[in-house]
Amino acid sequence: MTQQGQTARRAAERAARLSYGRLIAFLAARTGDVAGAEDALGDALVAALKAWPASGVPDRPEAWLLTVARRRILDRQRSQTTAEAHRAHLVLLDEERQAMRAQTGFPDERLKLMFVCAHPAIDEKARTPLMLQLVLGLDVARMASAFVMAPATLGQRLVRAKAKIKDAGIGFAVPEPAVFRERMGSVLDAVYAAYTVGWDGAHGEDAKAAALAAEAVWLGRLIVHLVPDDPEASGLLALMLLCESRRAARRDPETGAFIAIAEQDVAMWDDGMADEAESLLRRAGEAERPGRYQLEAAIQAVHADRRRSGSIRWDEIVLLYRGLVALSPTAGALCGLAAALAEKGDVEGAHALLSDAAIPNRERYQPYWATRAHIEALGGDRQAAIESYRRAASLSTDPAVRTHLDVRRIALADG
Repeated sequence: MTQQGQTARRAAERAARLSYGRLIAFLAARTGDVAGAEDALGDALVAALKAWPASGVPDRPEAWLLTVARRRILDRQRSQTTAEAHRAHLVLLDEERQAMRAQTGFPDERLKLMFVCAHPAIDEKARTPLMLQLVLGLDVARMASAFVMAPATLGQRLVRAKAKIKDAGIGFAVPEPAVFRERMGSVLDAVYAAYTVGWDGAHGEDAKAAALAAEAVWLGRLIVHLVPDDPEASGLLALMLLCESRRAARRDPETGAFIAIAEQDVAMWDDGMADEAESLLRRAGEAERPGRYQLEAAIQAVHADRRRSGSIRWDEIVLLYRGLVALSPTAGALCGLAAALAEKGDVEGAHALLSDAAIPNRERYQPYWATRAHIEALGGDRQAAIESYRRAASLSTDPAVRTHLDVRRIALADG
């Protein structure tokens, strides 16, 4: 491939990475056809890879992609005869003419698309992965791994969900306040899922994953702006900001080695971001409607307080995790409570909790084995800890985390 061809490919990949969700949301909002929008954008990307090496990368790549995708949709709609297709055709044709005249940007419709994906008509199990795919461009293989699901199963769910959006004529709009709140939980879950995927893969080796965390924070800020009195929205944004405040300290700046939170250099934490998060959390607490994200943010806030106190108050973390497990007994919350109990000194209670916990697919759930290994090591069961560290490392997709776990396993074996 020529240098110009490589430049064109990189530009197309960058435009897709940064603008995929905005383009899909804009197109789907005007046609009501999510799958059709995906197909049209796919055609536009293929066209870019053919045209840009010869003509050069346009000044505004996303506008070029939008124009081509819109024309693909118009071409397909010309062969349809339904009144709805005719209406959508006229809308797109009018916008195409306006865009040609104005050469301006286009509105960001991603939040509308997220609420479409959270509609009650959509299978509950498909809502979060559907949002992640359409709004943030995650592929099925990556999501299937995150949701511990076969890619084919997840792919079928997503196809059915997209067909449902079109067939049911679900409107693309930010719903009225009452409906807005009904769907808020699903939207917040998707934003957090996007953040965690971006957080897990955000150390240089995956540029798309690195952008996900920033996109999730942006969406979190947008939701808080729209509903400033929703404590869970503020709690989620606080949670993400507290995690982001530690980003620079999470990896060794020279080797890229993973550094556990308790071992991080607090001087590398972003005080301004942490202060903003704590302010959001205090404001959320004033509503006296505790929820999952507020509790998770509160746990991270206790960790963040080490920058002031120099120590971690494990008794507070245990209490917060107990509240979280009572409210939302997820696998992550159960593992977190077990780890906190062990750090507090109750290794026996931690081991019993983890052994009895109802954790689906625990054989494939990496945090379970990493937590179990840590508890077994604290309890002096060296051989069991070595085996658990081995299993946790084998399930880790992040090379730095895998190395971190292997180092601990080897230290136990040599000790």
